[in-house]
Amino acid sequence: MSTPPSQEPENPRDLVGIGIGPFNLSLAALAHPLTDFDAVFYEQRPAFDWHPGLLIDGTTLQVPFMADLVTLADPANPWSFLNFLKTRDRLFPFYFAERFHIQRAEYDAYCRWVSENIPGLRFAHQVDAVRWNPDQGLFEIDHTRLDSSGEAAALGRTYTRNVALGVGTAPHVPDPLKPLVEARGVPVIHAADYLRERDRLIAAPHVTVVGAGQSGAEIFLDLLHARPVGNERIHWLARTEAFAPMEYSKLGLEHFTPDYTRYFHALAESTRDRLVAAQWQLHKGIGADTLAAIHDELYRRTLHGGWPDAVLTPGVLVRTAGRIASTRIELHLEHIHQGTRSRLSTDAVVLATGYRERPLDRMLAGLEPYMRRDNADRPCVDDRFRLVLDPAVTGSVHVQNAALHAHGVGTPDLGLAAWRSATILNHLTGKKPYPLPERTAFTTFGLAQQQAFQVPSARRPRTLLPLVER
Repeated sequence: MSTPPSQEPENPRDLVGIGIGPFNLSLAALAHPLTDFDAVFYEQRPAFDWHPGLLIDGTTLQVPFMADLVTLADPANPWSFLNFLKTRDRLFPFYFAERFHIQRAEYDAYCRWVSENIPGLRFAHQVDAVRWNPDQGLFEIDHTRLDSSGEAAALGRTYTRNVALGVGTAPHVPDPLKPLVEARGVPVIHAADYLRERDRLIAAPHVTVVGAGQSGAEIFLDLLHARPVGNERIHWLARTEAFAPMEYSKLGLEHFTPDYTRYFHALAESTRDRLVAAQWQLHKGIGADTLAAIHDELYRRTLHGGWPDAVLTPGVLVRTAGRIASTRIELHLEHIHQGTRSRLSTDAVVLATGYRERPLDRMLAGLEPYMRRDNADRPCVDDRFRLVLDPAVTGSVHVQNAALHAHGVGTPDLGLAAWRSATILNHLTGKKPYPLPERTAFTTFGLAQQQAFQVPSARRPRTLLPLVER
């Protein structure tokens, strides 16, 4: 493993991005036209890859196509989804398709197109540490370039004035099921690996899906389509009280606006924590179209008499789990409201149990003396998406999709990606290259906030000269 010369602190970057998922890719796309802004982004993976295990045929984003990387901050940006279609000669087919919600696979292809054409993106680079150098007044980023097999090939160091963390989330596996997921040969997988294991799951005599979010619903529907009528042998279990639809009313969607994000951030910490727990249906429910498709498929299987061999049970907690013999799994279940317990034997389990923010403590250990934390020992994040650091640190560390506790349910939403990236760049450049709207929602979310926004007076039409004949 070689050690190339480090970048000199006399020529620091303006920004180093850590992680290249959709959010930091949005930041890179909006930073690209800023010719006097020097940014580089590092990503451990060899190429852009967005939830490959969940790109099930026909599944769509739960946000409109305008929630691309740039449009809601800069509609004329060359890295828009519409420009992606134009480069593929697909604008007219898309126009006639009349699709407001695009397929996930198409969104993934769009992001890969952006990632393959923007300079300054360094894939196969693992960031090892972030430190503040008080003598230089800069951040030091230690990184390792990886070879094609994922092994360390070279070490490097980059100096930068600012950092943007966009390392994303990781699949969450409940503690009772971790031993089974980690065991070889046992078909217990997280939904993130669904497509890779799909053939094996379809062939299993009995399959159990755990989790009532969108991923769980899509996987249940896909397995249902693939299994024979009358011999489906599939269970769908959920801890939530119902297989609940996502809140998708127009005023409900205003919880995913900059207005609500600002309102939420200004609330007391204890209030924010209560709200996040209570608002799960805003971002963890199931699309109404998916629920309808599941019911339609189940109903279709009753047309010739009998009921499908499919069990859908909400309100169930998986307490423990273990093997039966060498290949079967036994789930120990408890119904939350009844207080009853039972056991379920199955041949395969898919855990649609969501994702959690990746822990940053190891990477940011060098910043720990400077970081401010809240009462729950989480990093404090300000209204410009910056970690709150000691005033001695003159640079900024911005976070993307890592502050649900500070900014609310819109944090992981793709619809706020461009606005958040523009907010970050406006702060870093001090020039506001992306003017942002003062008001984005019809709802006023707090009494005090009524004074914060003033409805602009209607523009007066220009006085037109009368037409005269010549």
